[in-house]
Amino acid sequence: MGLRTDSAVNSRPANHLLASLSASDFDLLAGKLEQIKLPRRTSLEEKGKDIKWVYFLDSGVASVVARVGTSREIEVGLIGLEGMTGTALVMGNHRATNMTYIQVDGWGSRIAADDLRLALRNSISLRMSFLHFVQAFMTQVTNTALANGKAKIEERVARWLLMVHDGTEGNELGLTHEFIAMMLGVRRAGVTTALQHLVKLNLIEVKRSNILVRRRAGLQNIADGIYGLPEREYQRLIGWKPLHNG
Repeated sequence: MGLRTDSAVNSRPANHLLASLSASDFDLLAGKLEQIKLPRRTSLEEKGKDIKWVYFLDSGVASVVARVGTSREIEVGLIGLEGMTGTALVMGNHRATNMTYIQVDGWGSRIAADDLRLALRNSISLRMSFLHFVQAFMTQVTNTALANGKAKIEERVARWLLMVHDGTEGNELGLTHEFIAMMLGVRRAGVTTALQHLVKLNLIEVKRSNILVRRRAGLQNIADGIYGLPEREYQRLIGWKPLHNG
């Protein structure tokens, strides 16, 4: 993980949540934000441990993963340039209940947890802005639970690709079958079968460690209603629209 030393440190970040803040609220954070590179698999939060840093992604995607024991795990949420990590801290807690790590590499800003707490104490409007994100994120988490429990693998794969695509510049997603299977908590063979069907429908193209989204609207049809509600809540609560909206 490296710190940026160029002019990007002092510029307003690409992160939507930070960019949507009032000038006075952003100023409470700006002097404490550090721009950093976030390679894939970078750990942002560890289950059961104190949150030391809160991250605002400018690019890339982070996975929030629930784990039991050493091997049973499943993704319960995605965070991209629309929002932030550290939701527990925003709600007044100090400890992470899940793991969070970078899934698609990129850049972002981080702020020390103590500095963010101080800013939240000094501004009700800042706290409300972040709580609106937390509410939208919780809608995503509950819909992920619904998808995991009731949707077919093909529908879940389509939804997941759409969610990753939402926060990714361009149409190429650096993802493997194994990683998708791990995130969805299903067998690799099931993911491979689902991806092959999406290829036959000309919705995606699969290359080595890479998936190209060709027809986003078709993926939305395959998702069959399990994609869309959280995205509408992000727009309603924080004004966020996916990069490939429509």
